Amino acid sequence: MQFPPRWESGDPRAWAGQVRGTRRMSPWTTGTFLLTVYTIFSKVHSDRDVYPSAGVLFVHVLERESFKGEFPPYPKPGEISNDPITFNTNLMGYPDRPGWLRYIQRTPYSDGVLYGSPTAENVGKPTIIEITAYNRRTFETARHNLIINIMSAEDFPLPYQAEFFIKNMNVEEMLASEVLGDFLGAVKNVWQPERLNAINITSALDRGGRVPLPINDMKEGVYVMVGADVPFSSCLREVENPQNQLRCSQEMEPVITCDKKFRSQFYIDWCKISLVDKTKQVSTFQEVIRGEGILPDGGEYKPPSDSLKSRDYYTDFLITLAVPSAVALVLFLILAYIMCCRREGVIQLVHHSAIQKSTKELRDMSKNREIAWPLSTLPVFHPVTGEIIPPLHADSYESTNMPLMQTQQNLPHQTQIPQQQTTGECSMN
Repeated sequence: MQFPPRWESGDPRAWAGQVRGTRRMSPWTTGTFLLTVYTIFSKVHSDRDVYPSAGVLFVHVLERESFKGEFPPYPKPGEISNDPITFNTNLMGYPDRPGWLRYIQRTPYSDGVLYGSPTAENVGKPTIIEITAYNRRTFETARHNLIINIMSAEDFPLPYQAEFFIKNMNVEEMLASEVLGDFLGAVKNVWQPERLNAINITSALDRGGRVPLPINDMKEGVYVMVGADVPFSSCLREVENPQNQLRCSQEMEPVITCDKKFRSQFYIDWCKISLVDKTKQVSTFQEVIRGEGILPDGGEYKPPSDSLKSRDYYTDFLITLAVPSAVALVLFLILAYIMCCRREGVIQLVHHSAIQKSTKELRDMSKNREIAWPLSTLPVFHPVTGEIIPPLHADSYESTNMPLMQTQQNLPHQTQIPQQQTTGECSMN
């Protein structure tokens, strides 16, 4: 790919003529897209300088093709290599990137993208990003540095900012220059500003959203913040009327007249749109007034000297042990007096001893099988003959099956009581 000269120097105006190859942006999009900085790593193996503006979206593409030539075996001219390559990015001397800079790469076979919105605090300070490429097939690595020189913007920040939530896009899809250009063109058609800049792009997952199910080509969703120099149009204000607010509270889609201008490519959740007017915001900065609760400036910290006086902790040790021991001893004596010297305590001890004695006797009786037989098993007299019937003994019967009362079938000399006969039988006799 041939890069324009201004592109290699970091000039964002180079995108007005060329966007990632041979595709050109539409005329009404070119004017709105000048301050969105896009860069791609060139094949020149050296440090790269870029010059983004504070408060304007910065996008840097890490193309796999630019690093394939650095991993052996080196491809020959015309040879196609498709090794999986991943990237690791960090601020030089630190394990992670600056807070405003994000990185995404879906698969080892796709390009990586650095994106974010530089802050005004970093203006004039070069930010060096170390980029390490890993070849997952050969385990070879290559490292380059990206030097980000943040410049101040003349109209930063833009006074009117709107944040849209696009449901049918992932962040890496929205970061593509042609897709973002189409979205800014649709916003400009609705808003009609003189200046329109993309300020920031955030994935819905970074806002607490859930990972979508892998069905029906569902997307994560992305938040896109744009800024303009003119007040919001009536179409954008429609979401603030009571009818649409009521529909949003009932989880219904609001009625927006300009939604059809986005619907062909972008599905916008109008209930999540955010309109910020910087001109009406009251500054919350308050000058710090020294008084109570704020320590005066004591100058440079002076640590204590090495010649510290020794301190005797023997007295503290005795007090720490003596006081709890004395309290425990007093409590023990009071409890002993209540249980042993007072009448209530003696009665409780005797009662407790009686319970223990009765429990012991019951346990001994349960272990002894030679116990007295119940009265029902003692010798009894026959009700008719008057003879003594010997009792049942455990020698001939199991104690578990021994009946308490003998039935009439088991009694000897049992008198048979004649049963009452029917009328027919009596007449025959």
